[in-house]
Amino acid sequence: MLQAGKQIRRVVSQIRPDRQTLLWSATWPREIQRLARDFCQQEPVKVTIGSEELTTNPKIKQLVHVVDEGEKRKVFLQFVQKVARGGERVLVFCAKKRDCDSLARDLQADFRAESIHGGKEQDRRDRILADFKSGRTTILVATDVAQRGLDVKELNYVVNYDIPKNLEDYIHRIGRTARAGATGTALTLFPQSYAPDVVRLAYGIWQAMQKAGQQPPPALRELAAAGRR
Repeated sequence: MLQAGKQIRRVVSQIRPDRQTLLWSATWPREIQRLARDFCQQEPVKVTIGSEELTTNPKIKQLVHVVDEGEKRKVFLQFVQKVARGGERVLVFCAKKRDCDSLARDLQADFRAESIHGGKEQDRRDRILADFKSGRTTILVATDVAQRGLDVKELNYVVNYDIPKNLEDYIHRIGRTARAGATGTALTLFPQSYAPDVVRLAYGIWQAMQKAGQQPPPALRELAAAGRR
């Protein structure tokens, strides 16, 4: 978000001051609020539909497996082999570009898989996304470039191979499935770590699952309990 704000400011600095400025945003974080105040001549009007509270869609079945790093790829491949055999599309999130490419190569022996990240040219990213939306590609391994704004019809599975940075990103990621009243499944491979940021996310997901009427696994509850101490 901070990087996007810098890019927007750079573009606006090259535009004439006698302009009309319109700003839309699906979310209202502090950085977007600052942009609105800086660029709009009049006080911006905020329109909220629904609750501002961060909540997960109860139609998404949230599966959280706390795994050691050495077991993560094995658990992931077992899950994909189980759910993608019938041609189901699966969106997988990875933190690093090289891991996206590596996972996609592993999957290409059995599935039509591709990777997408900021290291690829825009026209290639557009082609890969078009193939995934049409079903020509069934598994898409992506960095956070696909976290927001990607609308794929009948996408039933999302996998967090690497956990996101915060709860808001988690909600946006798993929200790629169960669109327009459908149901979906989201698998998160959670690290066995007591690092402060990991523990905070564990606590946030634990709360989100409970609010959605779902039972968090004991291993996640253990990490979440550390976040409350």
